[in-house]
Amino acid sequence: MSPEPLRIDVDGEPVSALLLTPPAARAGYVFAHGAGAGMTHAFMSACADELAARGVATLRYQFPYMERGSRRPDAPALAHAAVRAAVAEAARRWPALPLLAGGKSFGGRMTSQAQALSPLPGVRGIAFVGFPLHPQGKPGDERAKHLADVQLPMLFLQGTRDELAELTRLQAVVQRLGARATLHLLAEADHAFHVPARSGRRDAEVRDELLDTMVRWIDAAVDGDAPAR
Repeated sequence: MSPEPLRIDVDGEPVSALLLTPPAARAGYVFAHGAGAGMTHAFMSACADELAARGVATLRYQFPYMERGSRRPDAPALAHAAVRAAVAEAARRWPALPLLAGGKSFGGRMTSQAQALSPLPGVRGIAFVGFPLHPQGKPGDERAKHLADVQLPMLFLQGTRDELAELTRLQAVVQRLGARATLHLLAEADHAFHVPARSGRRDAEVRDELLDTMVRWIDAAVDGDAPAR
């Protein structure tokens, strides 16, 4: 399958998007990119293709700064506007599909911030593909404070070697969030979900585990059951 290219208006500024809808899709995931690479990055593309093979549609989209070729991420208000515009476009394209949202690192955090400020219409849960709890080398949990205001199921897919999420701090955040939060750890993976050769696994195997876990969680969120672990 080839994704369908789209244009989405974000406060008067059009951005590119890619829609991938497999036959008999049972859910749609609005999938935002990370801070340093856009929606066509190899990891994003592989995840979209492999989610489609698992029956989950995706809408990838550019934040305005990435569309302009800038390295400086958008101010939160503009990033939140991009999230909302993408969710609205997904709802128009998939009127019969339950919606989930989130993304890689920065994209997932901007999605949850938008949800915390005002619920994203129709979104049933947020999946974080590597939540950036703190800057590298500066452990803290300030970036997670807004999650207390997210009243949706949340899935944290996190590598145990992620230098942007000290494990004990992230586990404490998830524990405070209670039953609506699920943490799945990917052994030896870093923030890019790369594993060293000594792990005995390949990056593709890690991605399979990540996506299998996400799809189980999506199915549970859609069905209204307790979060799948």
